[in-house]
Amino acid sequence: MTSIREAFQRIFFSPKPLPAGMYHYQAPPDDPRNYRLHLRIEPDGSGTLIINAATILHLNQTATEYAYYIVQNQPVEQVVSKVAARYKVSKDQARQDYQSLIDRIQSLVNTPDLDPETFLDFERKTPFSGALIAPYRLDCALTYRLPSDEPSDSAPTDRVKRELTSPEWMTILDKAWAAGIPHIVFTGGEPTLRDDLPELIAHAETNSQVAGLISDGLRLADQAYLDRLLQTGLDHLMLVLQPEHEQTWIALQNALAADLNIAVHLTLTPQNVNEGPGLLKRLAQSGVKAISLSSIDPTLYDALQALRGQVAHLNLELVWNLPVPYSAQNPIALETKEYGHTLGAGRAWLYVEPDGDVLPEQGINQVLGNFLIDPWEKIWKPGR
Repeated sequence: MTSIREAFQRIFFSPKPLPAGMYHYQAPPDDPRNYRLHLRIEPDGSGTLIINAATILHLNQTATEYAYYIVQNQPVEQVVSKVAARYKVSKDQARQDYQSLIDRIQSLVNTPDLDPETFLDFERKTPFSGALIAPYRLDCALTYRLPSDEPSDSAPTDRVKRELTSPEWMTILDKAWAAGIPHIVFTGGEPTLRDDLPELIAHAETNSQVAGLISDGLRLADQAYLDRLLQTGLDHLMLVLQPEHEQTWIALQNALAADLNIAVHLTLTPQNVNEGPGLLKRLAQSGVKAISLSSIDPTLYDALQALRGQVAHLNLELVWNLPVPYSAQNPIALETKEYGHTLGAGRAWLYVEPDGDVLPEQGINQVLGNFLIDPWEKIWKPGR
C-alpha cells in the first residue's frame, strides 16, 4: 500500500525524460519468434514502440521508460532499482508495472492480425498531445490515376505534373524513417496501378516501417498478387468497397483469410444510400471488424449518422483517421467535418502527393515543402 509520503513524492517529483531519439532491439537468433522492437522517444518523454514493423504502441513517459529498458535488454532487478529511485515508488510496484508491460508486449509479439496503432498507457494520455519529433504516419499518394472505368475528372490531377519514380519514393521512405516516422500508408488514386507497389512496400519493411494500403481492392481479387503484397511486408489494408463489383467481394474474402488487419471504407451516394444498412450487415457477417464511412452529398448526413449507429450496434470499430483514395467519390471536406481529421492533421500525420509535395492532410492545399528535395527541417514545423 502506498504511504502518504510516497504519494506526495510522486505528485511533486517529475523525473527528467530520457533522451529523444530512436532505439532498436532484435531478438537473438535462438529465439524462434525472431521479433524486433523499435522505440521512438519524444522530447516530452512519451514514446511509440513498434513491434515487428506491424503494430505501434503509444506510451506515456513511465511506460516509455520501461520500454526503453526492454529495448536495452537490461536485467529486471537493475530496471526495478532505477525506476523505483527515479519515480519514488516501491520496488514491488516498479517490478509489477515493468512485468505488466513485458507481458503485454510479449502477448502482442505472439498475436497475429493486430491493429496497426494501439494506445497503451499506465495512465491515460491524450492522443497526439505533447511535443513530437516527427509525425506518427506518412500518407503517400503514389498516383492520382484511377481504373479505366472511372470518370477521368474524378482524380485531382490539376496540381500534380508528374509521378515520382520508384527510386525517388524509396528516398522519401528513407528520409521519413531517418526523421522518425514509423508508419507509411500507400494511397492514391489507386495505388495498385503502380507496378512498383510491392517493391515500395518491401522497402518500407526493410526500414522496419509499418506499411498500410488503401485500395479499391479489385486487383486483390488476384490471389497471387495479394500473396506478393503480403510477402513483401504489407501490414494492414483499407479496402474501398465497390459493392457493384463482384471482384470487390472476392478480394475482401481473400484479404480476410490472410494474416492482415483489415478495414472497409464505404462511400454513401444517392444511388446506394438505401443499400447501406444491408451492406454493413453483409460486411459484418463476412468477418469485417472495422468500417470507415464518408458521403458525397451533404443531404446524406442523416443517413450517414444512421449508419454510424448501425456500426456501433454491430460491434464494429469506426475508423476515422486514415485517408481514402482522393477522388470526387470521396470528398475530403465532408469527411473532415464529419470525423474530425484535423485533430492530427499536419501533426500526427502528413500527406505526400504523387510529385513529392507535402500537405498537412489530404485535401488541404497548403504545401509545406517537397519531401524529395527539401530538408526535413523546412517541412516539419508542427507549431506553424
